[in-house]
Amino acid sequence: MSVRPQPSPLVITLLLLLIAFALIFQPAVSAGEPQWVEVRSPNFSVITDAGEKRGREAAMRFEQMRAVFGTLMTQAKVNIPVPLQIVAFRNTKEMRQVAPIFRGKPTQVAGLFQGGTDRDFIMLDMSAENPWTVVFHEYAHQLMNGNLPDRTDPWFEEGFAEYFSSIEVDSKQARVGKVPDVDYRILQQVGTMRVSDLLKVEQYSETYNETGNNRTTFYVESGMLVHYIYDNQLLLKVAKYFDLKANKHLSVEDALQQAFGLSAPQFDKTLRDYIGVGRYRYFSIPAPAHLSPDSFSAHPVSNADASAVLADIHLHSPDYQEKAISEFQEILKTDPNNAAACRGLGYGFLQKKDFQHAAEYFKRASQGDSKDPRVHYYIALLMARESGFSSSMDVATLTQELESSISLDPNFADAYALLAFAQTSSGSLEKAIETMGKALAIDPRNEEYRFNLASIYLSNRQPNQAIKILQSLRNSSNGALAARATSALAIAEQFQRMQSDPSATLATRETTPAVPGDSVPSADAPPPPPKVAASGAKSVFARGTLTSVDCSKAPSAILTVSSGSKILKLTIADKDQMVLIGEDHFSCSWSKKKVAVNFRQGDAGENSVISLEIQ
Repeated sequence: MSVRPQPSPLVITLLLLLIAFALIFQPAVSAGEPQWVEVRSPNFSVITDAGEKRGREAAMRFEQMRAVFGTLMTQAKVNIPVPLQIVAFRNTKEMRQVAPIFRGKPTQVAGLFQGGTDRDFIMLDMSAENPWTVVFHEYAHQLMNGNLPDRTDPWFEEGFAEYFSSIEVDSKQARVGKVPDVDYRILQQVGTMRVSDLLKVEQYSETYNETGNNRTTFYVESGMLVHYIYDNQLLLKVAKYFDLKANKHLSVEDALQQAFGLSAPQFDKTLRDYIGVGRYRYFSIPAPAHLSPDSFSAHPVSNADASAVLADIHLHSPDYQEKAISEFQEILKTDPNNAAACRGLGYGFLQKKDFQHAAEYFKRASQGDSKDPRVHYYIALLMARESGFSSSMDVATLTQELESSISLDPNFADAYALLAFAQTSSGSLEKAIETMGKALAIDPRNEEYRFNLASIYLSNRQPNQAIKILQSLRNSSNGALAARATSALAIAEQFQRMQSDPSATLATRETTPAVPGDSVPSADAPPPPPKVAASGAKSVFARGTLTSVDCSKAPSAILTVSSGSKILKLTIADKDQMVLIGEDHFSCSWSKKKVAVNFRQGDAGENSVISLEIQ
């Protein structure tokens, strides 16, 4: 009988060490597969595959920049009007996944800001030497949008963003006011603009939009001018300049003279001297005392959830939208209950107006994560769009979804805006005014919100408040919105006259601009509220298809409109004396026309048309 020799104690010890070594150093994921982590600070979420330490660093930098903005603008509370997701990639190869496409290839970028109405994204290449400058410039614009009620001139908007982007931040402090050396070199090479010309540049001008030296000069010199203003503590004089120009309607030259005590040529020389000396002031702002990167929370992110974030970025990028749909579908093949992928795919179908599939995936997303405010908002938006924003809309359920969204994210401006529309539709106009005010408190520069608030005021028979808003919007740089505001202002002013003189009537189409027509809202934006009624009867707004026109009892006409599941019979008292939008003349032969109509619903059930838009 043979006996198997037993291993010696030394051999056993060595085997145990080898096993332990193998266990300790066994990779958690396969080679080349990134490990994702989410770092959450009080105001930011950073998802990164560059490691937890770099994620904490990125979050801290954004917290510091937010604090710097509050200091520069003396803001106790700093708003961000659109939710922001930061993604910090470990290297350039990863960053190329989201870079804009130029001539068929991804561009080389160290930092990228991508805006959206429902979500903004900032992407960073953490292997780059300085990925912050570009994204801090765009982040400054978002901060201004969320905290300054009125849009200023392009030179100040872009100049402040340039000033903000040049701030240097480390773990201990922010150094504010440094002028990059490259700015001096650019102005030496291409020269400067006259200050009066710089201040006259508008958003629609060639200088602001064209590529080349003029645009470069505009950006750099605007930044230099804002540096000069901060160095010399001239912000109060800047405020006076804007007041003189916007409210007193002085020319740029006269406003400069009165605000700064310098003629335009004198200001030219002063700025050239400031640039020529090459000296500037800067100061340090300590990192917020209550914040430390070590205090931020961090947790692993699955590859499926990380892929859903990247697909969401693609969904919001014109270069990758089609790719995003297939990416969400691939995620759901391996993880069918991934809530983020279901939400993103639903949103993609909503953009394509595929309401059936959008509803299916929003339902799955809600089942997977009932605490996602975006899902509740998207469900409400889907309901509104599917009904054509007509009277057939289930206002109660839509309102419930929006209230759930707002309870989960009290700073969701779009949810408030859509809720205001629902409240207007149900006749709760005072509530709608209050709710739209909350949306504007979060996103004070949103001109669509302001236009919609003016419309609600008109529906509530408050033309004075509406007129104040519309007077400012008629000067909007958005030409289409300015035209809508101008037309609405004319109607509001007539309504104001009718209140003081009951015998007054709405002017004919030949003498009065039409009530502005609203295009069907996109999936990214809440719809406008119903427009004003010119009497005390209930005002109703509907979209649908005009199927026939009966002109047998001229000058009146009866419209038959199919709106959702309803057939509406609408009466026009005088077809030649009505507010008509989209066509020059009324036609009794119209059929199969998409229309938007405002009408008064009387106690006896009659429906009297206020305005008709042919779309």
